[in-house]
Amino acid sequence: MAFAPVPRASVSDHVFGQLRDAIVSGRYQPDETLPGERELAGAFAVNRHAVREALRRLQQLGLVRVSQGGATRVLDWRVHAGLDLMLSLTQSGDVLPVATLVRDMLEMRACVGIDAARLCAERGDPALTAAVVRAAEEYAALAPDLPRMAEANIAMWRLIVRGSGNTAYLLSFNSLVAGTLAVGDVPPDSRAAELLDVAGHRRLAAAIAAGQGTAAARHARALLTAPVTTPTTAPSGREARA
Repeated sequence: MAFAPVPRASVSDHVFGQLRDAIVSGRYQPDETLPGERELAGAFAVNRHAVREALRRLQQLGLVRVSQGGATRVLDWRVHAGLDLMLSLTQSGDVLPVATLVRDMLEMRACVGIDAARLCAERGDPALTAAVVRAAEEYAALAPDLPRMAEANIAMWRLIVRGSGNTAYLLSFNSLVAGTLAVGDVPPDSRAAELLDVAGHRRLAAAIAAGQGTAAARHARALLTAPVTTPTTAPSGREARA
């Protein structure tokens, strides 16, 4: 297949991006062998060092494996890749639609958040659950400033996930809010139904502080599955729900 020559700035990034897209989109199938370094360097019009660096990053993502003898074999990303691939794909709209990534990340966030809320209520120590209540009040004080509420929302959920005592949930949360993703890169005003439900956040915090795991999970579900809408102007001076 033909590759486009790349700009001299960040040449390794461009090589990496084009190869990643070719693999994830299926232009290179699992178990297929990539062209050699020399051939790729010629196709991209870059030096072999840039190609070697790009291949190293692809291997870290679980997209390829360098076989004995130096051949680079394509792996099935559905089997070998992790959340780092999702984070990488948010910077590229030509493989998987960004809307699909947003939906998938929000669904994963809901799954993690609902159970983390339950566990935080059941496992969280008094100091941490009290911090969740304070975070909910600090969050409420920011309404209706959606951008600032979105930041405070992450801070509150970070406490909840920490309180769950589940390291896998904590690492998943870090990926869900990392870099450009920031919870699926959803604009705050399109999450108004969730973010402006100040009373719902207070109910969640109160259930956690009271050690009510089932109630905490129910309130978390109501928040994290709220409709995502097209951006609108946020209501001013009042909460979305009483």
